[in-house]
Amino acid sequence: MISAFNEYRNDDIPSSALKERIVDIEKSIKYEGEEVMIAYRFNEPVAMVRFKISNQILNFYRVSVDPLYQGNNIAKTLLKELEKYAISKDIFEMICKVRMNVKRNIKIYSDLGYVIFDEYFINKDTNQKLKIISMKKEL
Repeated sequence: MISAFNEYRNDDIPSSALKERIVDIEKSIKYEGEEVMIAYRFNEPVAMVRFKISNQILNFYRVSVDPLYQGNNIAKTLLKELEKYAISKDIFEMICKVRMNVKRNIKIYSDLGYVIFDEYFINKDTNQKLKIISMKKEL
């Protein structure tokens, strides 16, 4: 995940994913109901998505693909598998939040049928505003 998010290290507002530690993720999984889906190639992890299910909605985040494998539709394949998982759990709506300036990610989700349903700004520690959009898909 960190190698995938490294591309945002020099952004005006770097991704908070870069501050996460393995122990933080382990804690979220063990105590906060977070789940993870990982894609492997030749027994090596190449992509992951983290998610939580609440109120019959699957919220996913931190979609990340190893930079060596980006551009091979791995993120789309991973999200399609996550959709199948959601349906198997009788969940029929998926939601994600995306930085408005990351057009590539918006396109990936749009290509999969996700639509924008909300947009807002969040204030970061640096007193900068970051525009976020929420996207959803009915399964």
